Amino acid sequence: MRTTSNPAFRNLPAAGSSYAGFNQPQGAQPGYGPPPVAGGPQAPSGADSRPMTVDDVVMKTGASLGVTLLVGVITAVWAQTQMAAGSSGAVTGAMIGGMLVGLVLALIIAFKQIASAPMTLAYSAAEGVFLGAITGVFEMIYPGIALQAILGTAAVFVVMLVVYKTGAVKVTPKFRKWMMGALGGVLIVMLVNLVLSLFGVNTGLRDGGTLAIIFSLVVIGVAAFSFLLDFDMADEAIRQGVPAKFAWFVAFGLMVTLVWLYLEILRLLSYLQGGD
Repeated sequence: MRTTSNPAFRNLPAAGSSYAGFNQPQGAQPGYGPPPVAGGPQAPSGADSRPMTVDDVVMKTGASLGVTLLVGVITAVWAQTQMAAGSSGAVTGAMIGGMLVGLVLALIIAFKQIASAPMTLAYSAAEGVFLGAITGVFEMIYPGIALQAILGTAAVFVVMLVVYKTGAVKVTPKFRKWMMGALGGVLIVMLVNLVLSLFGVNTGLRDGGTLAIIFSLVVIGVAAFSFLLDFDMADEAIRQGVPAKFAWFVAFGLMVTLVWLYLEILRLLSYLQGGD
């Protein structure tokens, strides 16, 4: 089984195995998809029973991204209105609420391996609230930063897709191990920095200085190259004939990386504009 930095793609089945619990013995834990239910696993019917295609992934990811953008734009406009009226508390509440709901849904989907349109779209909507609220605040401080962050995220995604499709960077076992180490290192540093900041210690990683800019560039690089692993895992799922409904699961995994990348690009742009 291949390894990826994205937790949403870690438990894809090995070649030749049964998918989503279909045809597995009653009571067995499936490697991918919903858990067995009383009376044994139930096979899907209709379109969900056919193998997943690239079009399925594109459509589901597009729908998820569309929900995030729509909710995000509405929330950003509302946040700016609230900030202008001096009601920053409501904006903070929306930001924290969206973040927490998104985090809970992400953990449930990732660790229970749930392929569900409602769950994925709910996660996308929650992230839309979170991103919209924080983007509205940044937009009030740095006009035009939202569009720059969106365009930057889209550009990175397209570039990495081209890099993957052309084979400019091969997704080899060595590359996967390197990426897992890089991701783990970045997450540990971010966690330590967060804990220290709670005690008033400034490490310089998030204060907008030179070190902060360098760190943001490193994080953006790690997030960008994580797309290569995500694309490879999606291709693997398609080659192995995973049922079509699991395109929602793949879409969720890509959304996780997109959200992370957007936030870090937004942060970097604020550093750069703050120094003007």
